[in-house]
Amino acid sequence: MEIALLLVSMAAVVLAVAAVSERVHVPAPLLLVVVGGAASYLPGLPTIHLESEVVLLGLLPPLLYAAAIQTSLVDFNANRGSILRLSVLLVVLTALAVGAVAQWLVPGLGWAAAIAIGAVVAPPDAVAATAVARRIGLPRRVVTILEGESLLNDATALVTLRTAIAFLAGSLTVAEVGLDFVRAAGGGALIGFAAFWVVARLRRRITDPLMDTGISFLTPFAAYVAAEEVHASGVISVVVAGLLLGHKAPIIQTAQSRITERITWGTVAFLLENTVFLLIGLQLDWILEDVTESTLSPARIALVCVAVLLTVVVVRLGWVFSTLLFRRMGDNPLPASWTFLVGWAGMRGVVTLAAAFVIPEDTPHREVLLLVAFTVVAGTLLVQGLTLPLLKRTLGVPSPDPAEDALSRAALLQWAADAGVRRLDELEYEDHHGVVDQIRGRLDQRSFAAWEQLATTTGEETPSELYARIRGEMIDAERAKVLKVRSEGRVASDVVRQVLGLLDIEESMLDAGTSAREGVRDGTLAFTAGIVCEDLETHPAVETVADPACATCLADGTPWVSLRECLTCGHVGCCDSSIGRHATGHFHESLHPVVESADAGESWRWCYVHSLTG
Repeated sequence: MEIALLLVSMAAVVLAVAAVSERVHVPAPLLLVVVGGAASYLPGLPTIHLESEVVLLGLLPPLLYAAAIQTSLVDFNANRGSILRLSVLLVVLTALAVGAVAQWLVPGLGWAAAIAIGAVVAPPDAVAATAVARRIGLPRRVVTILEGESLLNDATALVTLRTAIAFLAGSLTVAEVGLDFVRAAGGGALIGFAAFWVVARLRRRITDPLMDTGISFLTPFAAYVAAEEVHASGVISVVVAGLLLGHKAPIIQTAQSRITERITWGTVAFLLENTVFLLIGLQLDWILEDVTESTLSPARIALVCVAVLLTVVVVRLGWVFSTLLFRRMGDNPLPASWTFLVGWAGMRGVVTLAAAFVIPEDTPHREVLLLVAFTVVAGTLLVQGLTLPLLKRTLGVPSPDPAEDALSRAALLQWAADAGVRRLDELEYEDHHGVVDQIRGRLDQRSFAAWEQLATTTGEETPSELYARIRGEMIDAERAKVLKVRSEGRVASDVVRQVLGLLDIEESMLDAGTSAREGVRDGTLAFTAGIVCEDLETHPAVETVADPACATCLADGTPWVSLRECLTCGHVGCCDSSIGRHATGHFHESLHPVVESADAGESWRWCYVHSLTG
């Protein structure tokens, strides 16, 4: 009962602190470390020793898998050079640099133990950096690099640590080190691919979302254990399997399975990630108590901790800027300000603390090494984590623009709808009930709702928002009726549950559309990337007319939602969400291919011929 009460209390604290972090605008991981450190001194609270096996086998596989299935393999591949340099070369360099500092400052430590603690503190955390980066709105490319690095660097660090511990035991020669690295990386990748192949074949035959999610839970642990059993890297195995399964999910899973897996893993990751940081703080009491028995003076211990923390930070900053200078002549290098944030976002986490416990107990000054690991974790989390938002604002690094995202989303949905309509035209069918008209109407409604998110005028209700408001009220009434029927016991509970589920799915879609448009209103619409056609190239953007208006709408006495200006003749017409759809009508009459948004704060174009944005 004591263990159960402790676990329930920890979960309650995690949820409470996460809720508070939203209100005070401080990332939850940072608050949880502080709360855990303070709680470790509460009288009556049992001492919690975080065992390495619990972290490396119980927590690390699901955390890595949850992150991997959400990571874009395309973005990962586009930044693979930066990711590999950070996750492999920088980890080894940091381990050697910290090892040199520790060997110099701690008498009698030995090179093997010094490099072991270097490997322990080398890898940034798979959760902390990206959690903070997403919260403060770092550019997506920076987040991709940090995510990719954190997925792979644990493997490099753990292999380096294993090698150093083998040297400590005298069971490894220098010639075997390279072979160990190759076996760990190559074997882990092969087993990860094998896990992907097996799960993918199973998923093609399984349509039950619960069964599919159960397989998803088993996958990271099976991949990790299988790799570690043959002395390969379990971390690489889990990451490879997760990346490939996430990339292929739209093909090998049903829609219901993808929704269930996404929600389930999101909940699991949320609880595990935050619990991990609470556990880090709870180690403070006993680590400080153990270090009082050290033969080193308090001043020397403090010097070692601070020196290692500074070495970790300085080596990372020096590495990212040196690689930036070497790649200045390459394709699409990161701006200097973005590079600095990549260097500064090297927060350490639970893997560092867990790996420290792997160091053999008979290692000289082990208690000091544990305190060094805790200092690096807490120091990077609190110092770097708290200052990242300020540095981002000071350096003027832009956040992802929700308005540009909305434009990309609308264009992508339009392309998908066009492909669907072309397939519809190819099909042979007899439609005596107007089904095709319903399908085309629903496609139009979906496309119009996406384009209406670009109507950024505050205080004006678009047709899709009016639809969402009215339909939301109707769903509330429908749900109340279903619940009343359920209470009377007139319909089977399974049927009631299915109907309520359908209403929930429809309501969630309404909520998603509304929240997306609210974010767009704070953006500035200037589309800066994408495929460009000949018509877009020959019709550059212009200053739109002052006080634009749709003359036909004015003559008819009908309102418009948004306005488009023809870049050939200057005609201003209303968008397709408006009643008249006069901009599209003008295109069909004149065949002028490109229009520009005539709304204030928007600078984007649309080619009717090729269905492309510019």
